[in-house]
Amino acid sequence: MLLKKWEQLPDDIRNDEVKRYYDILKKKTASLIIKRVFDVAAALVLLVILSPVFLVTAIAIKLESEGPVMYRQVRKTTYGRDFRIHKFRSMYLDSDKGYLLTTKNDERVTKVGAFIRKTKIDELGQLIDVVKGDMTFVGVRPQVKKYTDHYTDEMKATLLLPAGITSLASIYYRNENDLLEGSEDPTGLYLAEILPDKMIYNLMGIKKLSPLYDLKILIMTLLAVMGKDYKPAKQVYSDVFRKKDGGKSAEAKGV
Repeated sequence: MLLKKWEQLPDDIRNDEVKRYYDILKKKTASLIIKRVFDVAAALVLLVILSPVFLVTAIAIKLESEGPVMYRQVRKTTYGRDFRIHKFRSMYLDSDKGYLLTTKNDERVTKVGAFIRKTKIDELGQLIDVVKGDMTFVGVRPQVKKYTDHYTDEMKATLLLPAGITSLASIYYRNENDLLEGSEDPTGLYLAEILPDKMIYNLMGIKKLSPLYDLKILIMTLLAVMGKDYKPAKQVYSDVFRKKDGGKSAEAKGV
């Protein structure tokens, strides 16, 4: 997992804000190599160990509703490249047309789907994407183009690395659907408030990237799946997501 030369990056992500994060990652070459080696080795082992879970999940999905076992939506990964994600299908066929976000008690979610979403079994298919190099264990959750089109210049720095299965942001916003429940405009709420807040932690993750940081996030993810409730200890701020604090940045706050 090595960075391309700056001049080889797509024009739409080459800007001054991204360059700051790019320079940080250039100093983490060893960590990036270790990250990729771990990704491939761990994903292959888990695919073998969890193969019975894959089989049972596939049978349950097929017995309950028509359609493929895997949900293959197009998402964005490294440098804004498209890839088709592997997720166990948790909704009725074609339920994602027109509206991409799901809320609590969404009628489009099947009974099996509700269970595999709650237990995160639906995410296991992404182990295939990790082996292929489209994803990594710890990284920013893959978004669809509809949302990456709203990225600010700084947010585009998250496209320097592969999309991830888990991250600090996904742990803190594990119950994101509850926040969207009851909103007259869930998409507007997501773009205006939730996405910017999540990006604070995603961008912070780039600065903290290391094997130990990844291990910490993986342990936190496992504990979260087991029921531990994580909440941010304090509000943090990125350079462009300024709150009512006089415009102080993450660096100014010592994050």
